[in-house]
Order: sequence, then structure tokens, then C-alpha cells
Amino acid sequence: MEVAKLTPHCGAEIRDLDLSRPLEDAAVDALQRALAEHCVLFFRDQSLTPEQHKALGRRFGKLHLHPAFPDILEGHPEIMVIRADENSKRIAGEDWHSDVSCDPEPPLGTILYMQEVPPAGGDTLFASMYAAYEALSAPMRRLLAGLTALHDGETTYRGRYEGMQNSDKPYPSAEHPVVRTHPVSGRQALFVNRIFTKRIVQVTSRESDALLEMLFRHVETPEFQCRFHWAPGSVAFWDNRCAQHHALWDYYPHRRRGLRVTIQGDRPYYRA
Repeated sequence: MEVAKLTPHCGAEIRDLDLSRPLEDAAVDALQRALAEHCVLFFRDQSLTPEQHKALGRRFGKLHLHPAFPDILEGHPEIMVIRADENSKRIAGEDWHSDVSCDPEPPLGTILYMQEVPPAGGDTLFASMYAAYEALSAPMRRLLAGLTALHDGETTYRGRYEGMQNSDKPYPSAEHPVVRTHPVSGRQALFVNRIFTKRIVQVTSRESDALLEMLFRHVETPEFQCRFHWAPGSVAFWDNRCAQHHALWDYYPHRRRGLRVTIQGDRPYYRA
């Protein structure tokens, strides 16, 4: 297994590893360390059945069930179908975010297996939240230390996706540290995102709005990012604890389709 770094801060391509075969413990340990270091791992020329896809995800933890997404692979409630075509009015992941950060225990990571791609476009951007945190000034890092923010699924998911059934059941909401400590690497990572984070709890509403908007724009800094060009059979495995991603919809009306498995995580914490 070869790990080839893509950019100084974000992304690595894993070569000479067949994800359809059961992973040995040593390979799982190596991938966990690489994921925590590089934030997102990429694999080319893979061929996965739904059962193999789920088995791969389970080597890293229990599988997560999305609280709102309506397009689930038949017979496989753990697998989301990510698709867009000439009839789509929006796509999943159109803005920078960490998956389902509104959960009390947000997902550890996500494994997306791409099956169909447009003739051009459809890339996904990833950004290191380690780099985003470390690029902040020392006074700003001191200000953010110990602050918490509200991540709300209700305002995000209610009516967002076509095909969602109306339900009186509330979507998840949780309060998380603005800076979280990664449980594997021990590094600090910025943990607020434009889709889910609504306000910082310990400051006034006006202060929160200004501070969050600055942080959201900060995340978009190109030097923190890598860009992945999909091909059929490509797999991306990203760490929601230290990465954000943004799916580009620059290929309308062409088609794009993939299958996604998400791995359960634990409650974020901040340790100075």
C-alpha cells in the first residue's frame, strides 16, 4: 500500500489496495492513521458491491443512518444514493460542510464510491480544518478555545430534499466545541460549517454572526484545500472530524451517481 500526498495540507491517494477484499488489521490501522493525518484518502479503479461497501465501512466502526436523506439504495438502509441529472433542482453538499454535524455524535467519516460521472466537471473540494485552525492568529485561537456552537438539523433538513416525507419528528440538534481535538492525531481542528452551524452560544447574536461568517469564509481559503476529479470506480474516504467538503455542480444537465456509506462517530470534545 502506497500513500501519495496530494497537497501540503489535505488529501492523499492510496495505491495498490483493493477495497473489495477484506482488510487485514494492519491495513485498517494504517488507513486510520493516514486518514487522521491527511483528512481525506482517495482510491482509484475500485469495484464494490453494496455488501463489500458496507463491509469496508464496518472495519472502521458501526454504520450511520442518515436522519433525513430520502434516496436510499433498496435493501440497504445504510447506503445513500448520491445522484444528479437533468431533473435535479439541487444536489447534496452544495456548500462547505462536515456531514451531519448536527448529530450529538457526528459521523467519523464517509466513504463515497462513484459509479457514473459527467463528461467534465463534478469535482469535489476538500479542506483541512487542522490547517484552517492553525492559520488563525494566536489571539483568535485563544478566543475560540472553549467556545461552543449550535448545529441544527431542523432548519437544514426540513423541506430540503425532494422525496422527503413530512414528519413531526424533529431533526437532530447539538452543541459542539468550535474547536475540536481529533481523537487519533491529537491535533486541533476548526469545527463550524456553513450548512449546520447556527450560532456561537457564549457571545451575543451579532457577535456570533460576525465571527461565524469570518470563519466560514476562512474555511474557503484555497491553500487549505485539495480538489478531486472523479472517474468511475473512484472512492473518497474523508474524515468528518478534521475535514470539510464541497461538491461542485458545474455539470448540469449531465448525470452523476455514486453510493455513500457513513461511519458513526463520537461526541466532539476540546482538550487544550
